[in-house]
Amino acid sequence: MSTGGPTIASIKNTAFYRDVYEPAEDSFALVDALAAHAHTWRRAPPRLCLEVGCGSGYVVCSLALLLRGAGAAAQLLATDINPAAAAATAETLEAHGVHSRVDVLLTDLALVLLPALAGRVDVLVFNPPYVPTPEEEVERGGIAAAWAGGERGRRVVDRLLPLVPALLSPRGEMFMVAVHENEPEELLALMRDAGLEARVALQRKADEEQRERQQRRQQDLQQQLKQPQAR
Repeated sequence: MSTGGPTIASIKNTAFYRDVYEPAEDSFALVDALAAHAHTWRRAPPRLCLEVGCGSGYVVCSLALLLRGAGAAAQLLATDINPAAAAATAETLEAHGVHSRVDVLLTDLALVLLPALAGRVDVLVFNPPYVPTPEEEVERGGIAAAWAGGERGRRVVDRLLPLVPALLSPRGEMFMVAVHENEPEELLALMRDAGLEARVALQRKADEEQRERQQRRQQDLQQQLKQPQAR
């Protein structure tokens, strides 16, 4: 049964750090997909959930609140390679009163979690850096790591996908964001070839204003990255 309270994270109570990707249209779409699926967790409560690349904590916090609303006492893990993102996630969870439900780990993808979590993850959530960029931007670190996806925007996605079959439990589910440039149909085929069922759960077309806003954000970040660093 539901314990009341908010069902997803509040933007007002989400931590914003300079070098951390802030919630945007992709974050909201991912949370909407989770919310649309949450009713199934009443019948089969997840036991272990994992978000890879937690950023501000908006998504994993929303997941924790949705699980609480479904009466699922799941253990949640959130990982990020960016120390500022791990700190922001911890702050967001604290602000929403769900910090005791989620362990935040500073690590690259989920590499340190295998083999301990092999076959145990019931819900895996991933909003990767999906913007196609020159490969060198992927290596810059900092805020660029939150959106720079390299060729086809697939650099990080293609590193995680081989781990997914090993991580998921027999009833495990993965929710992942992808855009047209990532070639979603090929991603679906790769997952099916790995023995997984795969489909598009939610599809949205970004309007011109959203695209322009994202392009301006990326241009601003690229300009910051080009500025000489103090020594």
